[in-house]
Amino acid sequence: TSTSKTKTRSKSSFSSISSKRVKVVDHAYKYIGTKYKYGGKDPKGFDCSGFTSYVMKQNNVKINDGSFNQAKQGQKIPINATKPGDLVFFGTNGRVSHVGMVVRNAGSQLEVIHSTSSKGVIVQNINSSDYWKKRVLFARNIIED
Repeated sequence: TSTSKTKTRSKSSFSSISSKRVKVVDHAYKYIGTKYKYGGKDPKGFDCSGFTSYVMKQNNVKINDGSFNQAKQGQKIPINATKPGDLVFFGTNGRVSHVGMVVRNAGSQLEVIHSTSSKGVIVQNINSSDYWKKRVLFARNIIED
């Protein structure tokens, strides 16, 4: 196992998290810094749903392509009940236009890893982002623990 990446995260946040979720999130962390590419579905460049589908498929989680299609999968869950590996969907007027993956949920800190058009794959606390916070639509659990 890689210890360098896990040291950056609080161990307590994983205490009740399945090993599959830990694997998915650890895998996602490997791509921090990967550039954004419209329609990108591999480590040469990802768009938002290309990133989530690539990481999930690498960990044998069935997932559709495209944020619109991913938004129909699994079980809808309250944002405050999300766990690492759950997907958060963003948009305006109820229309999905972006997806990210939860890496940590600690109340006011909702950290999501996502591929943004401006910075590529980054981890961001969306609750402290004026841009993303107002665009959160809902979350879904597509990982069967």
